Amino acid sequence: MDFAFTEEQLAIRASVARICKDYGDDYWLARDRDGVFPTDFFNAFARSGYLGATYPVEYGGSGLKITEGAIIMHEIGKLGAAACTAIHINIFGPQSIVKFGTDEQKRRFLPPVAAGTDRPCFGVTEPNAGLDTTHIQTFARREGNKYIVNGRKVWTSSAQTANKIMLLARTTPYEQCARPTDGMTLFYTDLDRNKVDVRLIEKMGRKALDSNEVFIDGLEIPVEDRIGEEGKGFACLLHSLNPERIVVAAGFQGAARSVLERAVKYAGERIVFGRPIGQNQSIQHPLADVWINLEAAELMLYKAAHLYDTGQPCGAEANAVKYLTAEVYSKAAERAVRTHGGFGYAKEFHVERYYREAILPMIAPVSQELVLCYIAEKVLGLPKSY
Repeated sequence: MDFAFTEEQLAIRASVARICKDYGDDYWLARDRDGVFPTDFFNAFARSGYLGATYPVEYGGSGLKITEGAIIMHEIGKLGAAACTAIHINIFGPQSIVKFGTDEQKRRFLPPVAAGTDRPCFGVTEPNAGLDTTHIQTFARREGNKYIVNGRKVWTSSAQTANKIMLLARTTPYEQCARPTDGMTLFYTDLDRNKVDVRLIEKMGRKALDSNEVFIDGLEIPVEDRIGEEGKGFACLLHSLNPERIVVAAGFQGAARSVLERAVKYAGERIVFGRPIGQNQSIQHPLADVWINLEAAELMLYKAAHLYDTGQPCGAEANAVKYLTAEVYSKAAERAVRTHGGFGYAKEFHVERYYREAILPMIAPVSQELVLCYIAEKVLGLPKSY
């Protein structure tokens, strides 16, 4: 068992850090204020080749695995949630295409995403289904060599600037399926603005990365844009959902690491009553506790990534690392604000932005409570509770 990164992995991390160095706190504070997509940051990663890091080389990618994707996102995550979500869909989103797409689809779809000329969004969650994906109502009706889609999606990130959508829709009504997960089909297709209305959702954090309601009215999707078999879309989607949890967790672990370092630095420099506040155990112990829990979360991160990369079941581990990361990031961000005292409430010290963003992994891409339900049922063998 070797916990050390390889020389190649260390080089990747250093390369990503060099790119991130050009986009410091002031840049992200400005994006948090103006809500403008970080196009120059995104383009820097496109030029570096990291947008297609986890795609096969023959389809415009770098041929790296999800472990390397996690390393990339961990470094990017130090900049905060907006930086993470500008990039991470490129790392995990097309994994369903990599696994289930035809050679023609891979040649057509993957190189433009790797180059940054196509920007995908993820259309899965619905307002009346939430995390109960089996009850989505968006429906794709086949007519000859195309599907006609009607329905709604919500919390679709980056749909304001996306030109492609990874869309999950029912092709068989729920009531007619032998299993709840049957009858859903996955598509990757053009986001036709003539048939799709995208409406911005105002939210508490991550302003530079838009979240949206999406209304689909008569969207025509060619059969050749279907990923995998009709009715088997949920199984296809899992090859994006498990790496999604891993990659998203990696980014938020980077954020937790960054906000912890900020708190430690401030605690060592801030003098009150003639001594640095970091000399006080009431400051030391909570920060030490965060470090311990963050180290544990990182071990689970790379275990989950290893399992995925080697083709082993990783649902429990992917969900567990998401859970652990959400808990430790929330604790780290709160403790950083409290360590800074009143200055932690001020934007100029930047920790308040991490604090606002730290609620996100508690509820997305899956809630903490549903992770616990999953582990109880799938790992512990307890009766299903939902």
